[in-house]
Amino acid sequence: MRTPRRRRALVGLAINATALLLSGLATPSAQATVTPFGREFLWGVASSGFQSEGHAPGSNWTRYIETGQAGDDYENSVDFYKRYISDINLAAHLGARVYRIGIEWARIQPQPDTWDEAAFGFYDNVIVRILAAGMRPMLTLDHWVYPGWAADRGGWRNPGMVEDWLANMRKVVNRYASRNPLWVTFNEPAAYIGTELRIGAITPDEAPAMLDRIAEAHNAIYDTIHHNLPDAQVTSNLGYVAGAETEVNQPIVDRIADKLDFIGVDYYFAPVPEANRAVQGGSNEGPAMWELPIHTEGIYYALRHYARLFPDRPLFVVENGMPTEDGKPRADGYTRSDHLRDTVYWIQRAKADGMNIIGYNYWSLTDNYEWGSYTPRFGLYTVDVRTDTTLARKPTDAVDAYRGIIQSGGVPTGYRPTRAPVDCGLVDPPDSCDQTVSVP
Repeated sequence: MRTPRRRRALVGLAINATALLLSGLATPSAQATVTPFGREFLWGVASSGFQSEGHAPGSNWTRYIETGQAGDDYENSVDFYKRYISDINLAAHLGARVYRIGIEWARIQPQPDTWDEAAFGFYDNVIVRILAAGMRPMLTLDHWVYPGWAADRGGWRNPGMVEDWLANMRKVVNRYASRNPLWVTFNEPAAYIGTELRIGAITPDEAPAMLDRIAEAHNAIYDTIHHNLPDAQVTSNLGYVAGAETEVNQPIVDRIADKLDFIGVDYYFAPVPEANRAVQGGSNEGPAMWELPIHTEGIYYALRHYARLFPDRPLFVVENGMPTEDGKPRADGYTRSDHLRDTVYWIQRAKADGMNIIGYNYWSLTDNYEWGSYTPRFGLYTVDVRTDTTLARKPTDAVDAYRGIIQSGGVPTGYRPTRAPVDCGLVDPPDSCDQTVSVP
């Protein structure tokens, strides 16, 4: 007798197979070569406001840090607030075409009825500098941080949070729509909810209401953005959870699917095999970030998942990268440059199989505050916040690798990943075992 889990799996496979036929995706084959992306492809770098800016005003996150429960004090992070010109120049020297930043609600609206024109001026200057460097800004409206006064009102437990959020975000959109940025409304909504649970801002019983409010806010600000600029490109990036994507992210996708101009996909980790569970950002549970399994072919299945769900929408990898522990070599031996090249290979393979991929952002340009700790290092440029008072940006081996990738439009046609694909059950089951992709 089939268990309910088995029945759901079979139904899912049938749906996926039907979607594959409808989407026109090619059956995966062991491509002998990969072709580069064209000049229109949007190579970029990603960051978030709170994680990198420093000089943080009061917010839900500064309050959590003040409880002593975070691993590290915030200090001034990597001080993007004062070093944005040099950081933007670093991205430009890579040849990047997109620079993702966050517009911090807590900075620009310090009180319920007060907007700080000097804070807006900071973001004005950042955006002007990005444009002058030949890059397109990607603006994130909410990257998990909101003002202290909003926390006092209950945060996302408060039914009035949606209108408070929209009052601010409409000002942001009205101010910057003429700059024609790419828009991200909410960063990884499901992980946002998980992080609010972790820091005690909501209870499990309150999580469904937060999900509904995020969806309501996304749909409303989408309309505002398109009122300002009918051809705007808007998404809410989804933190892909290998092995459990449908369970984790489908609830928010169902609520906002009609108001996504492109599908933003963030991809990092494979499931933790010994625990038989998926991995999501913002969690303190299980292994440390740098110990989580990485199989770069997983990004192919993440993209295929959303290509099947949205055959009419382009895909953009809004975040992807690899953590190390304080910049030390990883136990698995993966270097940042090899991981980057291998990942790009699989994105090119996805393109070869018919997926419409328009961009890729590396997370992140520099190391930053990873939601409680400076130990996980993701940066193309590493920064030792704890011991280096100069906050020097030191290039990793991935800087030259990414510059070469951007110049060439990807990895060379005859490239082969440094790590062969592993058993499909370790990557993104059951999807990775349905039409498994391989290397010739």
